[in-house]
Amino acid sequence: MSYLVTGATGFIGRHLVERLLADPVTDTDGTIFVIVRKGSLRRFEQLTRRWGSPSRVVPVVGDLTADLMGIDPDWVDAQAGKIDHLVHLAALYDMTASDERNELLNVGGTRAAISLAERLQVGCFHQVSSIAVAGDYAGDFDETMFDVGQGLPSPYHRTKYESERIVREDCAVPWRVYRPAIVVGHSETGEMDKIDGPYYFFPTLKLLRDTLPQWAPLVGVDLGHTNIVPVDYVAAAIAHLVHVDGRDGETFQLVNPDPQPTVEVLNTLAGAAGAPRIALPLDRRLTGPLTGLLPTGWVSTDLVRRAGSALIGSAPVQLVWKQTVGRLGVPYEILGHVSLPTTFASRTTTKALAGSGLSCPPLDTYAATLWNYWEQHLDTTTARDSRTRRVLQDARVVITGGSSGIGKATALKVAQAGGVPILVARGKDKLEETRAQIEAGGGTAYVYPCDLSDLEAIDALAQQITAEHERVDFVINNAGRSIRRSLKLSTDRFHDFERTMQLNYFGAIRLVMGLLPAMTEGGHVVNISSIGVQTHPPRFSAYVASKAALDAWSRVVSSELIGDGVTFTTIRMPLVRTPMIAPTKIYDAFPTITPAQAADLVIAALKNKPHEVNTRLGTLGEVTHALMPRTTFRILHLAYQVFPDSAAARGDDTAEEASKEQVLLAKVLKGVHW
Repeated sequence: MSYLVTGATGFIGRHLVERLLADPVTDTDGTIFVIVRKGSLRRFEQLTRRWGSPSRVVPVVGDLTADLMGIDPDWVDAQAGKIDHLVHLAALYDMTASDERNELLNVGGTRAAISLAERLQVGCFHQVSSIAVAGDYAGDFDETMFDVGQGLPSPYHRTKYESERIVREDCAVPWRVYRPAIVVGHSETGEMDKIDGPYYFFPTLKLLRDTLPQWAPLVGVDLGHTNIVPVDYVAAAIAHLVHVDGRDGETFQLVNPDPQPTVEVLNTLAGAAGAPRIALPLDRRLTGPLTGLLPTGWVSTDLVRRAGSALIGSAPVQLVWKQTVGRLGVPYEILGHVSLPTTFASRTTTKALAGSGLSCPPLDTYAATLWNYWEQHLDTTTARDSRTRRVLQDARVVITGGSSGIGKATALKVAQAGGVPILVARGKDKLEETRAQIEAGGGTAYVYPCDLSDLEAIDALAQQITAEHERVDFVINNAGRSIRRSLKLSTDRFHDFERTMQLNYFGAIRLVMGLLPAMTEGGHVVNISSIGVQTHPPRFSAYVASKAALDAWSRVVSSELIGDGVTFTTIRMPLVRTPMIAPTKIYDAFPTITPAQAADLVIAALKNKPHEVNTRLGTLGEVTHALMPRTTFRILHLAYQVFPDSAAARGDDTAEEASKEQVLLAKVLKGVHW
């Protein structure tokens, strides 16, 4: 069985090819031809490494805008009658694009794909359409419906409708149509390739998270319904439906079958982000463009909708939008599409997928995954900050622990602002992965594998960096080792104290001392310390002592080196969800900040160069220790009893689950390492 896929290097396309390669229904010897623009061949080569079956995936150079998709006619004649399925995914998925571009790529591309399918005499032509064909239809829209007099409010809606019409009326070979809903990232990895749909509102959620407490209730507008599906479900469903017998001439809606109120979706994403939620959604009848002025029933729903669209398209509304929400990256073109007037039925699809085990997962099961991927890979807040760009442009930034967690997140943000990360960690492979991500985004990075607990290796590292770079502007001491173990369990483990001190203290100061010759006149050191230095949580004596030593060293040498232009910032970081805390399973239920949030603190320290960055809770801990030491130690002893040693510290495999008391105390004292 052989396939020809257009748009295979695109977001849905690459997941579909991956699924076809893994699907047991697919002939394991069958060839998957993919049409690739000449300029995308390098991207195709990268994807073949990801797919792992380069011999089965064969590129065919073509062009969506040309006749027969720009493919060599000799190749077409040679393959005639040999292609079982042509899956047409190549299209423009952009609500903000012009009418001309939508027409060229969506309508023109579909015509070319159909001509190619007919010339190849394919077994079936599979058109990946969109729920956009429903336009502004109000009510239930099932898979048997197409032309029901709906309005098409944008070039995107119109051209998706026209493309599907061409398939239905003009395609001379058997065909099937697939209508995905609003496609978001992978439900297991969060992977997404661009900002679209609900992602436009992620910067707003981030701003709310960073400025308001999570418990703050918000008043919002009832925005109606939407429909969101993860890309892996869409790809898996298409891969299965392609092979179901006897379904030619049918349409399949790849949607979430359960109603998804837009406010509920936003609240689910806000919960994943740690942002406050909309607690009081106002009824749309009180807040619509006209219904706020006229009593319900005075005008028709259609008139209100058309008047509302006109108001949204007016110059004053556009100006206000651009100067407010637009500054956060939300284009005004999507204002009229925040909610859908249509609800989508998928009975045909559900029956066709029966027995496959495929169904659309609920958003709340993967919302955190989407958010975490966006925050680390797609958030452009750092790039949009002009002052950060001025400080970091072309700056050489040494980042230890740059292969994961806080270090990796910081490296991506430094590169986003025009800086040059110099990545240091023990494992070269993961460092290379970080560098590849930076280079894929147009940045530059350097990789230096080094065991930072080996002082001689650090000396060699410092000499190499100094020799290969004319200067070092910033050093971020992020690499560290954390050990959570009570003193009672440490009596025969003195090496725990030696190991933490070796990496967290000796390794950090040895690196700074080695790089000082390249740092004079403006060099800045950022030490990632811990809130534990201020709050003294039990069971962290080895870890906190090593961080406290680095803090003390930095305070002393700051007064010595300030005359040479070298300054220091100590960030007393709260609990961060990184691989370092993974062995303590009860932390899975505790409130933490993400590596990207921690990286934002580091970027602010690079930009502003404060002496210290503390949390309010950390400062309160210091004050409490100073004013009421006995009371504080009694409270900490209570925590010592509430939070026992972990299974990893005890050396057993006992399952760990956080108790209600532990979770409550962790939420009250958010960010403290317990």
